[in-house]
Amino acid sequence: MPSILIDDVTIAYGNSIVIDGLSLKYSGSGLIQILGPNGAGKTTLLKTILGLIKPIRGKVIINGVDVSGDPSKASPHIGYVPQLFPEIQNRFPITAWELVESSYLLYRRKWPRLFGDTKSKDIVSKVLRSVGLIEDFWSESFWNLSGGQRQRVLIARAIVHDPQILIMDEPLSAVDPVGKAKLANLIASLARRKLVIVTSHDPMLLLKHTDLVLLLNRKFYIVGRPEEVLTLENTRKVYGESAIMVYQHIHISDTHV
Repeated sequence: MPSILIDDVTIAYGNSIVIDGLSLKYSGSGLIQILGPNGAGKTTLLKTILGLIKPIRGKVIINGVDVSGDPSKASPHIGYVPQLFPEIQNRFPITAWELVESSYLLYRRKWPRLFGDTKSKDIVSKVLRSVGLIEDFWSESFWNLSGGQRQRVLIARAIVHDPQILIMDEPLSAVDPVGKAKLANLIASLARRKLVIVTSHDPMLLLKHTDLVLLLNRKFYIVGRPEEVLTLENTRKVYGESAIMVYQHIHISDTHV
């Protein structure tokens, strides 16, 4: 069963405290949303969970293993979906299939790592189907895909080694409205069998599937069930006047750029 324990974690850049004394505990499959404005420390927290940043105090325990500051200990347990790749001028040539297969081949511990076999091809096919990318696009350049299709490929790459925990940084950004709704359904389906942790600027599409919310703005945080955390009083502590009440529902006007 997947589990995460963030125990009194304090994170700093140089002499500046970014996150101070944050604690969070969760076991089992489900969905955790981390919410906060730009610069709140959301991505910093994800990097700390991944072992890429070592906290100056406290520890991160993943599936019973202390992964604090050690990505080699975190990687067997966690799949990571970054924000969509930026538009770059010199795009490296790679297909959707190659991106997922290369991740699987690099992860597996036995040789050969660089050449696919029947087993690897079966696994890649299965995972691409599981994220809803139709076969017509498997041999397409990753860069020619739509935002929603690219995100599905990145999710497939993250889960191809079947981790118990999936971390997703802004998975609904840079995706059109129809694509966002479809991706939200995919994320919800993954959360029924894995622990999925997502950062977001708007919780609404995933809210009905969310088990735990972390409202974060650097040294200030609130964690709990959505109905407990997402009150106007709490959200204004994090977002200020960007949090408004619309017909008895909280809306966060926090456009991500």
